Amino acid sequence: MTAITSDASTPAPPAARGLVTSASYSITVRLAADGDPASVGRIATAVGSAGGAVTAIDVVESRPDGLIVDVTCSAADAAHSEEVVAALDAVDNVHVRKVSDRTFLLHLGGKLEVASKVPLKTRDDLSMAYTPGVARVCLALAEHPEDVRRLTIKGNTVAVVTDGSAVLGLGDIGPGASMPVMEGKAALFKRFADIDAWPIALDTQDVDEIVRTVELIAPGFGGINLEDIAAPRCFEIEARLREKLDIPVFHDDQHGTAICVLAALRNALRVVDKSLEDVQVVVAGGGAAGTAIVSLLLEAGATKVLVWDREGILSPDDERLSPAKLDLARRTNPGCRRGELPDALVGADVFIGVSAANVIPAEALAGMNERAVVFPMANPTPDVDPVRARQYADVVASGRSDLPNQINNVLAFPGVFRGLLDARAKEVRPGMLLAAAEALAAVVGDDQLNANYIIPSVFDPAVTQAVAAAVEHSARAEPGATAPTTTDAD
Repeated sequence: MTAITSDASTPAPPAARGLVTSASYSITVRLAADGDPASVGRIATAVGSAGGAVTAIDVVESRPDGLIVDVTCSAADAAHSEEVVAALDAVDNVHVRKVSDRTFLLHLGGKLEVASKVPLKTRDDLSMAYTPGVARVCLALAEHPEDVRRLTIKGNTVAVVTDGSAVLGLGDIGPGASMPVMEGKAALFKRFADIDAWPIALDTQDVDEIVRTVELIAPGFGGINLEDIAAPRCFEIEARLREKLDIPVFHDDQHGTAICVLAALRNALRVVDKSLEDVQVVVAGGGAAGTAIVSLLLEAGATKVLVWDREGILSPDDERLSPAKLDLARRTNPGCRRGELPDALVGADVFIGVSAANVIPAEALAGMNERAVVFPMANPTPDVDPVRARQYADVVASGRSDLPNQINNVLAFPGVFRGLLDARAKEVRPGMLLAAAEALAAVVGDDQLNANYIIPSVFDPAVTQAVAAAVEHSARAEPGATAPTTTDAD
């Protein structure tokens, strides 16, 4: 059991805070109630009056003098959870005995385990899976190292590598604190693409140490997924690993996001009847995600892109810019346009936000062209309120699961790695990223496409299959992009 702590000392009512209940703030409250048959009704009413959502009421124990009841309900945030508990405790003849945070309970002991794929019940099983039979396989691999992907877990294993320096919405919380996110990522790999992934949390933020560590563990993995490593360090780490390793290196915060954004934008532009080549795009945020989004948009044919960050519109004549941002400015703003984000939005057709919470008011979107497309994707709070943005844009998408058009990286990375592993790819090339984006966009058929459905559900089984097939085909078509095997490998 974990105590619930408040996010605010005197929180406003949930409705006033503009919040909705979420399973991520789901609690189970054990209550002792009297024997009055109406007690259960009063309990449910108390939760509803406090703005909570009851998902289950279970009678744990029934006695002549009363009931022990478990009430499971969702709240909007930690402070709201406390309000719900207080409302329950205030019900006549009801006493709160224990409060359990279901999200913390789900994480007890971690979310991953190792399971054997082969039976180990007899001596014969042991002699083949381990000694002495395993020696034959080891010697064969020593003679034909190209078959390691085929005869070991390497062919279906990805390392999820982080230093915990840029965890989504949380920042630099360190490797240990980042582990639940990395475990979750590994669980998603398994759920959506049947890939065995493992979290590798490194207790260093030194580029040389990270690169060398990943280089040393690479023989046991078929791919490397870099995760939540701060910019600009992540750029150098990715570039050096791609140069050194013979397995694909994919930075999901960059390339997974870029794939999903391009796919969603392709379909959004179909809705508003505009073309990528003609629209003016404004990207808020020149970090890892913003840089990758811009790069893929340019690769896909975009011709007019401006990037805004804390320095203003990134311009190649701005001496304050870091090398990474200066490169971005040179590729997007040769005319050296200056100004702030509202200035950049004047006459723009598309806004893509990967910066920070509420960097502009919704009213600033009024300067955009008619039939605008707005993607505020900063987490956990978007760059601009996506609900209010609908007053100014025809199509709105965000990272929020409680609104239409959720742009979620799980739409991309499982299928991308499934395709890379199946192709025995040695690297990730731009053509593979473009293929993934086009395949993801195509999952939404013409008969489905509308302003509220430009990107498929993460639970659509066609998503991973389509993305994987496109990436595998692209990898096999690229000269030198895949690893060889012995003649009998297949």
